[in-house]
Amino acid sequence: MKPGYEAVIGLEVHVQLRTRSKMFCACRNVTGAPPNSHTCPVCLGLPGALPALNAEAVRMALSLGLALKATIQCRSAFYRKQYFYPDLPKGFQITQGPVALVEDGHLDIPGDPLVRGAEGPVRIRIERAHLEEDAGKSQHDLEARVSHVDLNRAGVPLLEIVGAPDLRSAREASDYLKALHRLVVGLGICDGNMEEGSFRCDANVSIRLLGTEAFGTRVEVKNLNSFRFMRQALDHEIGRQTGLLEGGGVVQMETRGWDATLGETRGQRTKEAAMDYRYFPEPDLPLLIVDPAEIEAARSALPELPDQRIHRWRESFQLGLEEAQALAQNPAFAAYFEEVARLSGSGRGAAAWMLGEVSRTLNDRGLGIEALPLAPVDLAELVRLVEARTLGFGTAKDQVFPAMLAGEGGAEALVRARGLAQVSDRAGVESLVDKILEANPGPVAQVRSGKESLKGFLVGQILKAGQGRLDARLVNEVLAERLVKG
Repeated sequence: MKPGYEAVIGLEVHVQLRTRSKMFCACRNVTGAPPNSHTCPVCLGLPGALPALNAEAVRMALSLGLALKATIQCRSAFYRKQYFYPDLPKGFQITQGPVALVEDGHLDIPGDPLVRGAEGPVRIRIERAHLEEDAGKSQHDLEARVSHVDLNRAGVPLLEIVGAPDLRSAREASDYLKALHRLVVGLGICDGNMEEGSFRCDANVSIRLLGTEAFGTRVEVKNLNSFRFMRQALDHEIGRQTGLLEGGGVVQMETRGWDATLGETRGQRTKEAAMDYRYFPEPDLPLLIVDPAEIEAARSALPELPDQRIHRWRESFQLGLEEAQALAQNPAFAAYFEEVARLSGSGRGAAAWMLGEVSRTLNDRGLGIEALPLAPVDLAELVRLVEARTLGFGTAKDQVFPAMLAGEGGAEALVRARGLAQVSDRAGVESLVDKILEANPGPVAQVRSGKESLKGFLVGQILKAGQGRLDARLVNEVLAERLVKG
């Protein structure tokens, strides 16, 4: 951000709810089915078809509202939002308004010290989260000069979470979106799949002079389907608008899309105003009235929230914030980590393996943690051996872990069978260190004269001579002693 200017960002996040059926009909809420195979007169908008509200969608909205410490509105209504597009067969979308089920919540994020001037949590207000139905999906790349419309998604339950314009950088927007993603996935109300569109984001961006209160002209950047693309798009859009203002130009109120290939936002259409949608009350749905007992039932059913879990891990295992956040991003991954930490007795050791070799394996194979061919108790056994310095980390990573994944046995059995136990006998290590120092008088003299960079060379020679079975910490300790004695 250039000096003298400030970015103002608010995110609108669409969360596709994991209900069994759609918002206002009994059609299955599934992805990957043949096109137009899960439709009915209600979600197709046929004359005379009447909607009926999905109670499970309401329960999920309540759980999110409570997690956000928001106000639950016991009386809310549904409206028709009019617009015309091929993937909206009714010609309108049913959405909540002007009062939403969930209003006035908040989410805390770390804050960007580059724009805030100091580290520390920042509270981002959430104006509302309202229930609505999704539209279908238009596909323009299946045939030349022909567009296809799949209405399986039409009527799928959505929660639109409208954040206040409290974000001041692309980094803060990314942190906020990640925190919201952790929350909806942790609550079990959304699968969080950004590529398939079950968690997607639009960003409203404007620029103003630093210290002023009035907002600049707002531009909406649509359908940002990854954390990385969102950050890139916002950085570009902030730079684009700042450049316009510095050059004496004017920012136009419009909707823009992110072109990842060109690395820029591109104009799509002029921005609609609320009056363009011609909202009016949905005549086929009564008021949504929530009983206080339903709210308390939802409150009692809340699991441990991701931020609570992150705080507990940081306190118990002395993990860094980013480490804990990465471990908590997926509930199944978090549960696996918890079990490995418990069984191994080392939260830090378990975290290192989960964020290192386990994550690398899952990414390489395109798997979720549920498909890892290794039970938590087996990984915990490997962690214990490394933490006890019975097994060197390099040997564990390069030899034992791959063998365990291949089903060749448990960690202890593999170490015994292959003679991989780490040598921690001090006398043996001292003897080998002396032998390497005697064979390398030049590098030894240079290290003793102050060339510390060659110390790594000596350590490497010692470990190589020990065939990867030496305790590296003991090697460094003995080497330091020998070099000092001269």
